[in-house]
Amino acid sequence: TRKFLPNSLLSRRQMVVDVIHTGKASLSKAELKDNLATMYKTTSDVIMPFGCKTDFGGGRATGFALIYDNVDALQKIEPKYRLKRFLTKKDKTSGRRKRKELKN
Repeated sequence: TRKFLPNSLLSRRQMVVDVIHTGKASLSKAELKDNLATMYKTTSDVIMPFGCKTDFGGGRATGFALIYDNVDALQKIEPKYRLKRFLTKKDKTSGRRKRKELKN
């Protein structure tokens, strides 16, 4: 990590993450969350990685990560679209056709 910046107003730590992954495809965000959780001695549910770009030729990726102090701060501050990426997905209760019939 580099450009580590503690942001007490937003109750988070923010950083640029450099990942070296020679010999395999780019690192998944779940693996990145687990690695950052062990590095910074926190749980993986308060870490929000995004903006990962793999360098040309592979073997190295750069991204951005936010580590919040608690889950409440994460849910209050993070944009909704980014929360949807990492929260558990709910199954759709009904299909498109059924919703259209109910609307009429």
